[in-house]
Amino acid sequence: MVFPRFARATAVAACLATFLFSAPAPAQTRPATREGREETRGPGIVSPEVKADRRLTFRLLAPKAESVRLRAGDIQGDARQRSLAKGENNVWELTLGPVDPGTYRYTFDVDGVPVVDPRSPAVSLSNGNVWSVVHVPGEGPPDAADAPRGALAAVYYRSTSLGVERRMRVYTPPGYESGQGRYPVLYLLHGSSDSDDSWTSVGRANFILDNLIAAGKAKPMIVVMPAGHTPPPTTRPADGARPGNAFEADFTKDVRPFVEKHYRVLPGRENRAVAGLSMGGAQALSLMVSQPKDFGYVGVFSSGLLTRNLPDWERDNATTLDDPATKAGLKLLWFATGTQDFLMPRTRESLELLKKHGFAPVFKETPGGHVWINWRAYLGEFAPLLFTGETPAK
Repeated sequence: MVFPRFARATAVAACLATFLFSAPAPAQTRPATREGREETRGPGIVSPEVKADRRLTFRLLAPKAESVRLRAGDIQGDARQRSLAKGENNVWELTLGPVDPGTYRYTFDVDGVPVVDPRSPAVSLSNGNVWSVVHVPGEGPPDAADAPRGALAAVYYRSTSLGVERRMRVYTPPGYESGQGRYPVLYLLHGSSDSDDSWTSVGRANFILDNLIAAGKAKPMIVVMPAGHTPPPTTRPADGARPGNAFEADFTKDVRPFVEKHYRVLPGRENRAVAGLSMGGAQALSLMVSQPKDFGYVGVFSSGLLTRNLPDWERDNATTLDDPATKAGLKLLWFATGTQDFLMPRTRESLELLKKHGFAPVFKETPGGHVWINWRAYLGEFAPLLFTGETPAK
C-alpha cells in the first residue's frame, strides 16, 4: 500500500507516541547481538484478537497512560463503554461483542491523543487520517473466500485541471494481465472525509468483485476509485472567475481519459457505470446530468442531490432532465439508503424530483444508517446488475 505524505506523517507520529508511552515497560532480554549489545522489548501482545464467537479484544501497551479508550463508531454497542482496563504488564485491554460480521475502523484515544494500533498492520486512509482496521468474517461477498483474485493498484496521474499529482485505485479482474480482452468499467466514488483508499481498505470492493465474479453473479469489470476531494487549483482563470466543479473537471479531463488510454476498456455508454456513497453518490448524479449520454448505469448509495437549493438546481438542469436522450441509454438508476440514515429525507426528495422528470429509479430501503456495513452490501447488490445487456425490473 502506498501512503500519501499526510498518512505517512500520521502513522509515524502514532508509532512514536506508542513508543514513548511504552518506554518503561518491563523488558524481556533477547540474546546478545554480534556487536555485544542486548535488544529489549515489551511483552508480546495480540491486537486486535478476533475470536471464533465474533468477540473482539483490543490491547495496547501504554505504561504511562492514564486513560485509554477505543474509538470505533461503526462497531455496535454502547459507545460510552469503550474504556480499556489496565492489567498486568501495563497492557490495556477491552473485549467487545459478539459483533456483526464486517470490517471496522478504529483508533485508540490515549490521554486525548489518537493512536493507531501498533500491533496491527491493517490500516485505512481517510481524508487526513489513518485508521486501524479489523475484519470479522461472515459478511458474505466482502470475505476473502477461495476465489481467483484480481489485481489492485495505486495509480498516480497528473491532473491538468488542478495542476497537481493525484492518485486513484484501479481494480482489474482475474485474468486481465494475462489476457487481451476489453472490459466494462465502473467508476466507484467514496464519501466525504474519505479517500481513494477507502473503498478497498474498509469497503473491501476488490474482495466483493472477486467473489461475485467467481460465483458467476457479476460480469468481470474494471473498477476505478478516484479521489473525490480536490485541492484548490494552482491557477485561476485570467478573468478572475471562480473555477467550476473541480472534481468533475478532474474526472472528465484526466481520470477518464487516463483510464481509457492505459486500460483495455470497452467503449460506449452501455459499458460504463458510475456509483458512489454519500458525497460520491451526489457526484455520480451530477455526472449523470452533466454528461447525460456517457453512463448506462448509475448507483446512489445513502445519498441524493446534495445541493443546498433543490428547486434552483432543478430549474438550472431542467433542459437536460427533460431531454429524452438523457434517459434513452440509461439502463439503471439505482438508489439504496438505510432507514436510520440522516440523508433519507434528501434521498426521497431526489427520487421524487427524478420521477417528475420521467426517470424510473429503483429504490431499496434497508435497515441501518450511514455506515460501511450498508455500503458494502449495496455494492454487492449493485455490481451483479451491471453490463448484463438487460434493464432490471423497476
